[in-house]
Amino acid sequence: MFKKILIANRGEIALRILRSCREMGIQTVAVHSVADSDAMHVRLADESVCIGPAPSRESYLNMHAILSAADVCGVDAIHPGVGFLSENAAFAEMVEEHDKVFIGPTPEHIRLMGDKITAKETALKLGIPVVPGSQGAVDPDGDVPGLAQSIGYPVLIKAASGGGGKGMKVAQNAAELGEALRFARIEAKACFGNDQVYMEKYLGQPRHIEMQIIADSHGNVVHLGERDCSLQRRHQKVWEEAPSPAISPSARKELGDTVTKAIQTLGYRGVGTIEFLYEKGQFFFIEMNTRLQVEHPITEMITGIDLVREQIRVAAGLPLSFSQEDVKFKGHAIECRINAEDSETFMPSPGQIQDYVTPGGYGVRVDSAMYQGYKIPPHYDSLIAKLIVYGDTREECLARVRRALQEYAITGVNTLLPLHRELAEAADVISGDYDIHWLEKWLAAKAQSEAA
Repeated sequence: MFKKILIANRGEIALRILRSCREMGIQTVAVHSVADSDAMHVRLADESVCIGPAPSRESYLNMHAILSAADVCGVDAIHPGVGFLSENAAFAEMVEEHDKVFIGPTPEHIRLMGDKITAKETALKLGIPVVPGSQGAVDPDGDVPGLAQSIGYPVLIKAASGGGGKGMKVAQNAAELGEALRFARIEAKACFGNDQVYMEKYLGQPRHIEMQIIADSHGNVVHLGERDCSLQRRHQKVWEEAPSPAISPSARKELGDTVTKAIQTLGYRGVGTIEFLYEKGQFFFIEMNTRLQVEHPITEMITGIDLVREQIRVAAGLPLSFSQEDVKFKGHAIECRINAEDSETFMPSPGQIQDYVTPGGYGVRVDSAMYQGYKIPPHYDSLIAKLIVYGDTREECLARVRRALQEYAITGVNTLLPLHRELAEAADVISGDYDIHWLEKWLAAKAQSEAA
């Protein structure tokens, strides 16, 4: 087992990883930018190293600075967390070249699944159903209208190297196609340095369902059930549930068996999430994330399995500590993403936290690196906390979510707490009758009502 791990990330996820390391008796090294000198993970780590100025490209994306810190501190492994360098194949290769272990999949698998076109082609070969669409990248000089017509409007144009909703545009008809293609390519180039895009059928009322898997280097692959991430705004997840209120046990088993077999054939190692659109009883593959997910805690709550601990064990070459037969799904869990944003405009709200009171009680967990007086820097993602709630039933879980949200108090900055309080009372959310477009429609109707 590793003696010392460098955590190449920040915020709540860095603290989450640190906690599992501490329980496993592993020393930690926190790297941080100048803006994060007072961050909680920096305060609690065994060692800390400043790796650069506030901008991400000069600190958390500075591979050489991170690797230098790893060498100076004599770490055995590097955990990339989520975002930043977590799905960067070149970084994973550099870590290996420095005789450290990258806590994640192989560079080959990161590269394979990092390109959405290649990932889709790989999924097809592995027997995973995909959304109907283009065969490879769209040639802007080719017969794009003919391709769209053959797929059937509306169509979705997506960045090949994309993620987080960037480089995605919808064309409802032929008149909108040219502009959608142009803007998708411009945004893809700006965000990912690659203007390649592909086209697929835009589904009308799908749910966003993702399956959590973990695999070791001994050929063992286990799935840990699905998460429903359908409550989204601009393709950004806001509220997640496990299990999905729309998936039956038989559908879960069928999807789990398909995914497990595919991942085993791939020879994958580490944690991973296979994401699908689910509509009219059919699953369609959209992408695979070769890293830990922000919403992993709700899977931990219904399975009792520490995913970070298992991720570290697998990276150390140990076999999984459980089999598929050992996995028992119990109860229901919901995660509310608490961003430092205005709940009406969604504008980021950096600044100093004045009061910070977290909820507690049975079944309530808060993953956050916040504290009273902390200054939220304007340079990074606005996620500041995750409220994770468990109940024996979905109804009990929702009641506990409502209670916990009422207890949660953050002043000094705007947050999404007011939005989550409204969502927890919304009839469609309570019934579980929503899809990936529901939240944006609900927000639009709410704004129109308030303006009237």
